[in-house]
Amino acid sequence: MSQVMSSLVAFLGALAILIAIHEWGHFWVARRLGVKVLRFSVGFGRSLWQHTGADGTEYRLALIPLGGYVKMLDEREGPVETAELGRAFNRQSVGVRAAIVSAGPIANLLLAIALYWLVLCLGVPGLRTLVDAPAPNTPAARIGLQAGDEILSVNAASTPTWEQLGLRLVQAALDNEPVELQVRRADGAQQSLILDADLSQVLDDPAKLRETLGLAPYQPPLPALLGELQADGPAFRAGLRSGDRVVRMDEAPVADWRDWVQRIRNHPDQLVAIEVSRGAEVQRLQVHIGSREQDGAHIGYVGASPKIPEQLQDSLRAEYRYGPLAALPVAVQRTYQMSLMTVRMLGRMATGQLGLDHLSGPINIAQYAGYSARIGLVSYLGFLAVISISLGVLNLLPIPVLDGGHLFFYLAEWVRGRPLSERIQHWGQQVGIIALVLMMGLAFYNDFMRLLAS
Repeated sequence: MSQVMSSLVAFLGALAILIAIHEWGHFWVARRLGVKVLRFSVGFGRSLWQHTGADGTEYRLALIPLGGYVKMLDEREGPVETAELGRAFNRQSVGVRAAIVSAGPIANLLLAIALYWLVLCLGVPGLRTLVDAPAPNTPAARIGLQAGDEILSVNAASTPTWEQLGLRLVQAALDNEPVELQVRRADGAQQSLILDADLSQVLDDPAKLRETLGLAPYQPPLPALLGELQADGPAFRAGLRSGDRVVRMDEAPVADWRDWVQRIRNHPDQLVAIEVSRGAEVQRLQVHIGSREQDGAHIGYVGASPKIPEQLQDSLRAEYRYGPLAALPVAVQRTYQMSLMTVRMLGRMATGQLGLDHLSGPINIAQYAGYSARIGLVSYLGFLAVISISLGVLNLLPIPVLDGGHLFFYLAEWVRGRPLSERIQHWGQQVGIIALVLMMGLAFYNDFMRLLAS
C-alpha cells in the first residue's frame, strides 16, 4: 500500500472513531436525560448504511466523513406530538441542554484518557535522552552539556524519551519558567543544570531543538558501514549495497559515518569517486550525489542509512510502562496537561504571540496519521489521543455552531432568565460559520504550503 493510501486509510479510521465517540457522548446523555433521539449519524450527505433500532432511532453511516450529528426531537425543526413534548430537546431546562451539548467534547477527553491508559500499559518506546555534542555558543554548550550526557528530568518531571523531553520543554515555555535539567554524566555522576534560554523559539517549532537550544539525540561513533538503501536513490543507482564499508571518497580516507555524511552534504549535485570494502574485495564506484533543500540551503544526499549493531541500538532505546492501576492517574494527568497546552497554544495564536502557520488542517493530520500508523500500534493510539483532545478542546470554544457556542448561549440564557432572541442567535450562527470557514481556509493554506516546502 502506498504512503498516500495508508495515510488516507489511517486518517479516515481515526476520523470515524473520534466522530463516533463524540456523537455517542451527545446520544448517551440525551437518552439518559429523557430526550428522544431521532437520528445518530457518522458523516454527512447521502446515507451509505442505515438501521432503525427498536427504540425508533435511525443509525446511519453517511458519505462525507468530515463530521457527524445527533438529531433530537425539537419543536424548532418540525411538529411534535403532544404526548412527546416532554421528550423534546427545546423543552428541557438549561442544565439538561448544557449537559447534552457538553457530553460530546467530554466524551473525546474521556477517550483520550482511555487511549493514554492503554498506551501506558502496553509500553511507550522511544530514544533515550542521550545528547549529542552541542554546537558552540548554544545554550546547551554554555551550561556544559557533553556528548553522551543523559537528561533525566526537566523541572523534576521525568524525561525517559526525547518525545517527553520535547513536551516538558514546551510546557516550561508556556509556563514561562526557568528550566532545571537533572543530568547524568557519561561517568554516572548526576548534576543539576539551569538551562538559560529563550524557550519561545521551542514553541515556534519543537522539532528544532538542535538549532534553538543545541539539544540533539546522541550519535555514537559509527563505522561508515551501509545499512538500508533508499530504492532508486543515488547510492543504489551507483551500485552501492547494504554491508559495504566506505573507505575513501575522492582519494581521501573516510574516518567514520559522520565524516562521510558531512562530506556528502558538502557536495550536492557532484560526481565523486567512492572506494568501498565489500567482503574481501575493494570496489571503486562513481556516485552522483543528489541534492535537496534544507533550511534554505542545498545539501547533498545519497539515500543511505548506517548499519547500527543491534547491541548499540538497544542501548539507545528506552521504553516506559505502568501497571493497569498506576497507569490511570498518569493518563488523566497527561490528558489534562495536553488539554491545557492546547488551550494555551490557541490563546497564543489568538493574541499574536504564536504564528497562525502552526494551525494544521486535514492534509497535515492525515500525514501524521499515516506516519504514526506505520510506526506501530502504540504510536497510532497516541496520535488518536492527541487528536481526540484537540477535537474536544476546539469544540468547547465559544464559537456559535460549535458545542462551546451553544453552551455560551445557554449561559446567557441562565444569566438573563430567558433565551437570547432568535435574531441574535441567527446572527451568532452566521458569524460562527464565517469564523470556521476562515479557520479551515487558513489550515488548508498552511497544509499546502508545507507540502510545497517539503
